[in-house]
Amino acid sequence: MESIVYLAVNGTLMQELELNGNLLSVGATFVRETTTEPAYRLWSIDDRHPAMLKVTEGGVAIAVEVWAVPASGVSTLLKLEPAGLCIGKVRLSDGEEVLGVLGEPFLCEGKREITQFGGWRSYIREFAEG
Repeated sequence: MESIVYLAVNGTLMQELELNGNLLSVGATFVRETTTEPAYRLWSIDDRHPAMLKVTEGGVAIAVEVWAVPASGVSTLLKLEPAGLCIGKVRLSDGEEVLGVLGEPFLCEGKREITQFGGWRSYIREFAEG
């Protein structure tokens, strides 16, 4: 049996959003909705997708989905992600550490910080209504 990697996603890979098909195409299955520990900040990258960074101070809990991804699909998934996004370790609110989609710092330079929304879905809902 193939090993499984738990992956926290915080943007367009989430259920019913633009790139969720990328997760489904590698055989990933939804596990649960949760939040990160309060140590992250979030930026909108041209309102196309978010970028989440871990910070040493001023972080908040960010809404994420955890997916079970076949290990063989992780590299395929990463190659399909927009430039500047990467995989790193993310600590969830319950203390569990999983892999997660993070942004590289350069990607966030000069972009709109959206940390106050607590997640991509909340931001796009506000943005769409705004």
